[in-house]
Amino acid sequence: MTKDLLTLATFPDEDFFKVLERAELLKAAHARKEERWTLKGRTLAMIFEKSSTRTRVSFEAGMSQLGGHAIFLSPSDTQIGRGEEIRDTARVLSRYVDAIMVRTYSQESVEEMAKHASVPVINGLTDKHHPCQVMADLLTIKERFGRLEGLKLAYVGDGNNMANSLIEGCVKAGIDISLACPEGYDPDPGVLAWAKGAGGQRGAKKGTGGARKGEVNLVREPKAAADGADVLYTDVWASMGQESEKAAREKHFRGFQINSGLLGKAKPDAVVLHCLPAHRGEEITDEVMEGRNSAVFDQAENRLHAQKALLELLITG
Repeated sequence: MTKDLLTLATFPDEDFFKVLERAELLKAAHARKEERWTLKGRTLAMIFEKSSTRTRVSFEAGMSQLGGHAIFLSPSDTQIGRGEEIRDTARVLSRYVDAIMVRTYSQESVEEMAKHASVPVINGLTDKHHPCQVMADLLTIKERFGRLEGLKLAYVGDGNNMANSLIEGCVKAGIDISLACPEGYDPDPGVLAWAKGAGGQRGAKKGTGGARKGEVNLVREPKAAADGADVLYTDVWASMGQESEKAAREKHFRGFQINSGLLGKAKPDAVVLHCLPAHRGEEITDEVMEGRNSAVFDQAENRLHAQKALLELLITG
């Protein structure tokens, strides 16, 4: 069992596939309204330096459904907002709670928290990675196709935190990923180097999945990425904290949109995903987001189930 989830690249393959398998069971139990109080008496601290809808509600509801409790902490609720060092907060919280989830700007902040905490630390989002979202994405894809290995995912848009974590998750799961990004907006070079190299600890154990390494392809034309794809994925052109770049990004990303024309390049049963919130009419059209190929709201729901499985693994093993 690993201690933290900071990136999918550093999350052991055995745990990666355990979370996906357990999430399916927990979702089925949730649909049957079965109580699974596996985290009774356990507490999660949730530190939010970036606001959220899905991350907060899914983690808070997930802890409640497993019999535990979650504490929401904004910058104004903690001494971090007044300059307390992360290492001091990590040590103190570790004496109060069973796990810490952090949603912030800097990846270094999450890693600093994990370095000094004695309880598991979960990356709820940074500017560089969004691993919890991708676990939910992979669960959604598995539901639709019954498998992960050998599928093709096309990502259209900014090479941001979503692109970075999708690369890592797809490589581990055996999904080939093509990313269409405007020049100057490529994914993180370190993530691309990781994917090109060892690609993590792929499926070393029989039955864990991931026997096949997913391949990564970076292109400039959305149609080239979408050709024959099983999954089309996009994110907003300007993420939180990039509002000042909105006008420039609108110019560079014009044409990097999932619409009916691009969907026509994918397979007929292709699934459309978006991590939300969506700016309809920019990176995705309303027609596609509300169309029969869209699994966007199943994807959002699956944040709950994937994170419940993750919390069980990290807190209780």
